[in-house]
Amino acid sequence: MKYYLLSVMQPVGDPPAPEVLAEIGKNLDAFHQELREAGAWVFAGGLHGPESSTVLRPGDADVLITDGPYAEGKEMLGGICLVKAPDLDAALEWGRKAALATTLPIEVRPFMGDAG
Repeated sequence: MKYYLLSVMQPVGDPPAPEVLAEIGKNLDAFHQELREAGAWVFAGGLHGPESSTVLRPGDADVLITDGPYAEGKEMLGGICLVKAPDLDAALEWGRKAALATTLPIEVRPFMGDAG
């Protein structure tokens, strides 16, 4: 088995209406339950907006700490889901289901090496 990161790419700006978010939440709960039942679940969680981030950059003698995102963009990393899958095709299928549940783009990326 390998580990794959499913990254939720969320547009910057106001969130959808509460009734839309409620439906997405329901769909995400069902997706997470399906992952658990398949033995593919490792971890999932949403993230606060990029304005809540702190960036640490190595400098000449120390580390510079700044508030705010590393880069400005039209999309942000809105959440992650870590799954176990036998191969990329299986991970892409989980990514497809995540995209349908969230209504957002999903980036699927493998970790290096095999799951321990």
